[in-house]
Amino acid sequence: MKILFLHGWHSVPGGVKPTHLCNSGFEVINPKLNDDDFGDAVRTAQAAYDEHRPELIVGSSRGGAVAMNLEAAGAKLILLCPAWRRWGSVKKVSSDTVILHSQEDDVIPYEDSVELARNSAANLIEIGRDHRLADAESLSVLVWACNLAAAGETLSLLDDQEYARGGRKSDVGAEASYLCDSCGEEIVVPLDLTEGSSQSYVEDCPVCCRANIIHVAIDAEGNPTVYAEPEQN
Repeated sequence: MKILFLHGWHSVPGGVKPTHLCNSGFEVINPKLNDDDFGDAVRTAQAAYDEHRPELIVGSSRGGAVAMNLEAAGAKLILLCPAWRRWGSVKKVSSDTVILHSQEDDVIPYEDSVELARNSAANLIEIGRDHRLADAESLSVLVWACNLAAAGETLSLLDDQEYARGGRKSDVGAEASYLCDSCGEEIVVPLDLTEGSSQSYVEDCPVCCRANIIHVAIDAEGNPTVYAEPEQN
């Protein structure tokens, strides 16, 4: 999948997030945006979109505002702590947009994303420990959201209670458990959405040492289902 990644103010191409997306198997177009002239930044991003026609646009902070102001009806949006109040004139996004934001963000208020999501009927996922969203959990959620877009899947719309709570809390990075088919013990395993929504791998039971094939299925809301079956010799 081809992604246009638009960096934030005083950031540069080749940062942690676009590099992580590249390492996760995506083709990433990551142009340098003008920090001083928002109109010029939009024109640069528009030219990159027109040339490469990516299926997905990821905009971080000011880059999120740039993404919102593009003429790119054929692309889905993932916005990371978007600074839409500070730059640009667009105040709504399409309902299939995914917004990732940390409640601990001290640069762009989390409430800005709550308002954007509510006004757009878009999805907001609360994740991360700061504005950068460069921690392992946030990067995992970003890759998961990109994989969903690549598969043509969309998140279900938030209900009124979720909007009232300020978005959907991500369960990525949490643990799940399965029952060993041999000894019946409950075994806890970590979840890693960067490995995709459907995973299978072999693991020895830490109790009885029998090998199990672990199957992990993660739905569009990040809810996991895990089960095991014995490995056949």
